[in-house]
Amino acid sequence: MNSRELSRSLGPWDAAAIVVGTIIGSGIFIVPGSLARTLPSPELMLGVWVAAGALSLCGALAFAELGAMLPHSGGQYVYLREAYSPLWAFLFSWVLLLVVRTGSTATLAVGFSIYLGYFVPLPPMAARATAAGVILLLTLLSYRSLAGAAALQRATTALKVAGLLLVILGAFAYGGEPAGDEATPAAAFGFGQIGTAMLACLWAYNGWFQVGFVGGEIKNPQRNLPLSLGAGVGGVIALYLLANVAYLNVLSVQEIAATDRVAAVAAEHAFGSVGGTIVTATILVSILGALNAGLLTAPRVYFAQARDGLFFDKFAEIHPRYGTPAFAVLLQGVWAAALSLSGSYVGLFSFAMFGAWIFYGLAVLGVIVLRIKRPDWERPYRMWGYPLTPLLFTAASLWLVVNTLIEAPTPSLSGLLLIACGAPVYFWRKRTRSMSSTSS
Repeated sequence: MNSRELSRSLGPWDAAAIVVGTIIGSGIFIVPGSLARTLPSPELMLGVWVAAGALSLCGALAFAELGAMLPHSGGQYVYLREAYSPLWAFLFSWVLLLVVRTGSTATLAVGFSIYLGYFVPLPPMAARATAAGVILLLTLLSYRSLAGAAALQRATTALKVAGLLLVILGAFAYGGEPAGDEATPAAAFGFGQIGTAMLACLWAYNGWFQVGFVGGEIKNPQRNLPLSLGAGVGGVIALYLLANVAYLNVLSVQEIAATDRVAAVAAEHAFGSVGGTIVTATILVSILGALNAGLLTAPRVYFAQARDGLFFDKFAEIHPRYGTPAFAVLLQGVWAAALSLSGSYVGLFSFAMFGAWIFYGLAVLGVIVLRIKRPDWERPYRMWGYPLTPLLFTAASLWLVVNTLIEAPTPSLSGLLLIACGAPVYFWRKRTRSMSSTSS
């Protein structure tokens, strides 16, 4: 097995670009319509965006403490291993490889081909081939050059933020008046509707945790990991709030509720027919950046797992020329491309996200566990609001998991089954590893 280490070549801007570029995908362009149908009141809509952003920030601050304390490749895998046991870490990476990361990548790639059809009409087979082709091209970039993938991440992040800001500024400069609202009073809404809206917003904020996967390749991670997480998530919260206020400046709540293309409709009001082109191009760049970030970061989890002897040794190899975890990058890319061709990822991804929130909650709770278990470890950054903030995030994660289990029992139970299937694989790998060590 290649014993080389991954080099620390990512600077603070690279880390921040991963945070922002992973979070901003397609959510901010479509979620406002869903919220308006669930909570037809501007105050409630903005309130839920703030609450979901604050919860995401709590999670990011927890990962900032964990990442600064354990600045190694693998991120969440390492945090779970140290806080609980290798079993929990293995189960996380098991779900991540099979469907969470690869399913998300396939979903984004299919979305890319759909939006590309705005400029170049694509028949169904060509659209699927395009989705797979985009995945494979970005995989090849991450395989050959960490610096190249990081440069693309910086560029796409800058372009997507610029495009979204253009839409926001155009909407604020809009001279017309939105139609009047007949919003239902806030008192008419219950806890269930707010929970549904929170889930939608949390999906739009999802992805901040991925920068920890490349913790072993970030320069001065004790400083740059917390900085990129705090500034990145904080910046996205501000950008999302500005976008929603801008939408409401152009459209009524009823108009927002009537479309899943909120940003495009707002841009068409502000810029005329060219508005749709601006938003479509922004979404394409946004999806490309989110795809690149996922393909760049997640293979470091499988790399760390193999280094621990809990996965096939091939995943721990570093390319002698490119200095990347080449096999891990390639396998993830090929599997994600296959899922984008088959379409089978849709059901897998839906119940895997249920399992993902279990591991989010466990990782954040790990801040408390490790402060008790390893009080002597150096902590260059200590989470703000401890212990209230990690407890708040953990409680919210538990609520989301239980609520999903009640509201959607079939995909939730399927998710639990998928996680459980990883346990025998873990013990089999552990046993074969032990037997190999004994025989040698």
